[in-house]
Amino acid sequence: MIQIRIHGRGGQGVVTAAELIAIAAFFDDKQSQAFPSFGVERTGAPIEAYARIDNKPIRTREQVRRPNVLIIQDPTLLETVDVANGCDLTTKVIINSSKDKSKLKIKLPEKNIFVLDATKIALEELGRNIVNTVILGAFAKTTGLVSLPSLKQAIAQKFSGKSQEIANKNIKAIEQAYSHAF
Repeated sequence: MIQIRIHGRGGQGVVTAAELIAIAAFFDDKQSQAFPSFGVERTGAPIEAYARIDNKPIRTREQVRRPNVLIIQDPTLLETVDVANGCDLTTKVIINSSKDKSKLKIKLPEKNIFVLDATKIALEELGRNIVNTVILGAFAKTTGLVSLPSLKQAIAQKFSGKSQEIANKNIKAIEQAYSHAF
């Protein structure tokens, strides 16, 4: 079972990112689940969400304490939260940042750290600093856990109640991140 933990701030779509991973995995014929960390989830407060992917049914429902993949949507959390807690030397880390990975304060092997300026792509493609969908393009590329077509299908489904323009912008942002990722 692959376990994914996503860190961000309230209002950044952390929970939606976990849901999109689970939906995309489902479209790839895998078992999946997604859920948030429960607590005070106010705008701007540090929050976590989780996703799991497996080829067999997933029975566990507890928080992800030892992630195989760590996604950090807001790089300021590196200064204030122990985001690497529970990670090991094999954990893949995807960080939204414009800085070089050698300049980031995270104590994990650099070879497993992937940095993408998702904020820049979000501002260009979406017109807003909402990186949750953008960073999933990098997630698909670096991990291979979900396919790009399934991720695009997940976006189309999740945003079906909104305008087609919003869905298309998010799909374009994911494609940009996928093509620029590492």
